[in-house]
Amino acid sequence: MSRALRVLIVDDDPLARERLRVLLAAEDGVARVDERGDGVEGVEALKAEAYDLVFLDVQMPRLDGFGVIEAIGAERMPVVVFSSAYVEFAIRAFDACALDYLLKPFADERFHATLRRAREAVEHRSGADPRMEALLGMIHAPERVEYPERLAVKVGEQYRLLDVRAIDAIQADGNHVRLRIEGRETLLHKTLSELEERVLDPRLFVRIHRSTIVNLSRIAALEPLFHGELSVVMKDGTRLTCSRRHRPKLQERVLFIT
Repeated sequence: MSRALRVLIVDDDPLARERLRVLLAAEDGVARVDERGDGVEGVEALKAEAYDLVFLDVQMPRLDGFGVIEAIGAERMPVVVFSSAYVEFAIRAFDACALDYLLKPFADERFHATLRRAREAVEHRSGADPRMEALLGMIHAPERVEYPERLAVKVGEQYRLLDVRAIDAIQADGNHVRLRIEGRETLLHKTLSELEERVLDPRLFVRIHRSTIVNLSRIAALEPLFHGELSVVMKDGTRLTCSRRHRPKLQERVLFIT
């Protein structure tokens, strides 16, 4: 026979807490139900008492649901069922990690199915839940930015396709920029900052001067100049200047061996 559950509800919405209490009261095998109104109080309760199951709201003042897990530690958290109004990123993360969640307002059928799975998880749990650790990894992973591989630049009545990786350098020219590809220049009605933020993958391109960005793979050599500046020799023979201010950025990307 399964043991009676000790349940904690952590939610800043009084109506949501009351709804869960009513649903749990109608269930057999629930020994105790406590509730807390925010994440900080939830952490205090989890540190003070042993619970089998936590209904944990995602969005709360002071400390959100993910902050609660971090404060307690994924290895010491009871079985968790997340509850929330629709939060797109959180729901995708829960689905990816195969974790249970309830969307507000709570539906009876969904609640019963979720509670059944939670009981099974409590009965079979041994040690930390790897899904919880995977969730925290997803929450804190930097959002991946997809940078374009091609640029379609209008030339007359056509759009000329340019391979971004083939760009040697980009130099500011007023409110425009000049792309240098294999000795040819193409004028774009963009600023250097716009390209740096939205188009150029920082793993491939680095700013060496307030008016110049270069493709790291197109650099052939570096030569010291006066006052901490560098002469950047490109594979096509062009020489560009890396200013003293921007030299540290270049040195972060290139290992200097003497």
